[in-house]
Amino acid sequence: MQLSSPGRPWSPPKSAFIGFRFPTEAIVVAVCWYLHYNLSYRDVEELLAERGVEVDHVTVFRWVQRFTPLLADAARFVRHSPGDRWFVDETYVKVNGVWRYVYRAVDQHGQVIDVLVSARRDAAAARRFFQGALRMLKVTPSEVVTDAAPVYPAVLDDLIPSAWHHVERHANNPIEADHSQLKHRLRPMRGLRTDSSAQVIIAGHAFMQNLRRGHYELGLDSQPKLRVVSALSELARVI
Repeated sequence: MQLSSPGRPWSPPKSAFIGFRFPTEAIVVAVCWYLHYNLSYRDVEELLAERGVEVDHVTVFRWVQRFTPLLADAARFVRHSPGDRWFVDETYVKVNGVWRYVYRAVDQHGQVIDVLVSARRDAAAARRFFQGALRMLKVTPSEVVTDAAPVYPAVLDDLIPSAWHHVERHANNPIEADHSQLKHRLRPMRGLRTDSSAQVIIAGHAFMQNLRRGHYELGLDSQPKLRVVSALSELARVI
């Protein structure tokens, strides 16, 4: 494989942080604070100002939207393989004053499998959710636990025919309890404005949950309290 044209030396790809006025460390910390703690963009703006970094809350929003997907994507290569039992359920959030469904799944170890923001709660949305999770993770569960929504049997029979589809009262408690973590994080926000920004934030929250719960080979040499920011700093060096 030819890495460079004759006479032109190979150079590494440019960092995603090139062109930004603020140092990489400030951007990473801002994104980490927003995803990790129950803070609004204005809260992050004030915390940065206390540390001598003068940045507008709108800029913090842009950092979160731009760098959260890049950091999560870079972490895919060191993510632990999920377990073989998936607990799937939908919750709902308001986006620009309109209710949206959020498909989420966790495995038996508490790893968040994937999330999807959808305008509808139907077979097409359930199919998109499972297709995205299966494509990203390259694994197939042996058991999928859902509620009694009628859309799931046909979708699972088509996409994961080998999996046992388990529907039983209280069997889905792990994912229903995990929804509360997301709702708790969304409460300080002053509303989600678009479906695309909501998808980034909710997926970023899931990514942060997985980091905190130790589902990545990242930040292993750091103290537990510093593991998340250490992990994000590691990822920042490769994007």
